[in-house]
Amino acid sequence: MSKKKQVKKVETEEKTVNEEKKDKITKLDIKHKLFEIFLYILTYSITLLLLSKIFKNSIELGNPEILFAVIASAIIYALNQVVRPILVTLTMPITGLTFGLFYFVINCFLLKITDWVMLSGLNFPRILDYKHIWILFVISILLAILRFLIEDIIFKPILRKAFKQWIE
Repeated sequence: MSKKKQVKKVETEEKTVNEEKKDKITKLDIKHKLFEIFLYILTYSITLLLLSKIFKNSIELGNPEILFAVIASAIIYALNQVVRPILVTLTMPITGLTFGLFYFVINCFLLKITDWVMLSGLNFPRILDYKHIWILFVISILLAILRFLIEDIIFKPILRKAFKQWIE
């Protein structure tokens, strides 16, 4: 065999191997993203269930509570992926002036949008029934804290470990 044919054969084999690696990485990215979405919705569902037990008069999930928590969590996930980046970008000066406290106002706004979608679009009962805006603000802060504790301390290490196993 001539050297040109050998070089072409090696290049073809390398291309095939590279394409297989790219295909494997793409499949891993999809698995990773789906697993991440699942953990995110699970995290928010657990958090909403905990907050509904703490604030019995302010947060009322319908029957069955788990179903309503999962649906609300999916809506919150979608809003966090689409609306939150826009709101954070637009309100960056106010957030900077308030040393990040305006971020909780964004959370309140997203909770109200979730409540509105659940009430009007899906004909579910109202989730947030509050008498004062401060209750919504406290719920927003607790939601952020509980989500941080559950997601960053429990689920993200699981996600990292699972992704490492998928790569190997």
